Amino acid sequence: MKTAPRVGVFGLLGSGNLGNDGSLEAVLRYLRAEHPEAVVDALCGGPEAVTTRFGIPATRLHWNRAEYRTASRAGAITAKGLGKLVDVFRTATWVRRHDVVIVPGMGVLEATLPLRPWGFPYSLFLLCSTGRLFGTRVALVSVGAATIGNRPTRALVRWSARLAAYRSYRDAQSRDAMRAMGVDTARDEIYPDLAFSLPTPPASAPSGSPGLVCVGVMDFHGGNDDRARADEIYRRYLDGTIRFVRALVEEGRPVRLLTGDECDAVVVATILDAVDSPLVTAAEPASLADLMKEMAAADTVVAIRYHNLICALKTGTPVLALCYAAKSDALMDRMGLGAYCHPARDVDADRLLEQFRALEKRSAELRQTLSERNLAAARQLEDQFTALTTALFPATDHAHAPREAP
Repeated sequence: MKTAPRVGVFGLLGSGNLGNDGSLEAVLRYLRAEHPEAVVDALCGGPEAVTTRFGIPATRLHWNRAEYRTASRAGAITAKGLGKLVDVFRTATWVRRHDVVIVPGMGVLEATLPLRPWGFPYSLFLLCSTGRLFGTRVALVSVGAATIGNRPTRALVRWSARLAAYRSYRDAQSRDAMRAMGVDTARDEIYPDLAFSLPTPPASAPSGSPGLVCVGVMDFHGGNDDRARADEIYRRYLDGTIRFVRALVEEGRPVRLLTGDECDAVVVATILDAVDSPLVTAAEPASLADLMKEMAAADTVVAIRYHNLICALKTGTPVLALCYAAKSDALMDRMGLGAYCHPARDVDADRLLEQFRALEKRSAELRQTLSERNLAAARQLEDQFTALTTALFPATDHAHAPREAP
């Protein structure tokens, strides 16, 4: 009698980031459709949220509940150090119980936002190294990667990728970055972001006044290399966004503010206070499906978070991207909107308005382009899931053995 495969999912899931949870949702939909017999659980950042929303058992990623808080007192520093040691055994124990562990999408091999090596990179290394030790196949599925300057972070990311049994990337530059950091990517494939496999809500009639513009915001302070000027970057991004929203309101355009993470709420509150107009409202999306519903009702979207861009693109709504990392430029180019990118670190409201108006003039043409690109993305992700079954569930497909990283 064949034993049901034991499958784990791993990452900063259930922690308030809608994009991360959308990637998890996509993988769970695949598992339930293609491997309904699989026993699935998670090792993640927000276990209670994951269990409540997705109905799977979940374990906290870190022993130390204050892992992502700044530690200044001796007791907090000691707890963090002890937590790193305890997590070695906790992670190993969890990994050993599984046949397969999937890391669903996310930018797990990049440091385009502030990141310390002893945070998630360390956790990912523990996962991949113990997976190799115990023979548990670890899959990094449609993940994002970028060349990393910080040596400890780069080393942890490089070894994590090398030790994984399966790797695929959400764009060519991610694969190129891993190759540049010393990973043999000859057998690694490129597929769209997992969120492109999620169902698209039906288009809804615009609510209220015509000409609705959705503006996706972010608590943006730059990346790892920008720590010295993080406050300046935040102020420039926020000031430029406020000026842009105010200009739309002066033209009588209703604006809907959208978030992609719980931490973005402070940006929404600041914009609402600064513009102070009934034309500006805010949504409280709890999922990528909620974001897509909002964007499907809009004429145009302006957004910064990567998965906010994906939601707009997936609904076929023309979008102007505030790009803080090359992954956003690559995504927009792949979907045929490469001309509509604006630097998030240097938001120029006047230039942004020019690009916005140019985008709206081509709205009908771009909606057709997005329809075609979305169909192509869906087909590519079907191929991705077929490849996953071959690599991770060899009992299902005996023609191929699971690929091991060199």
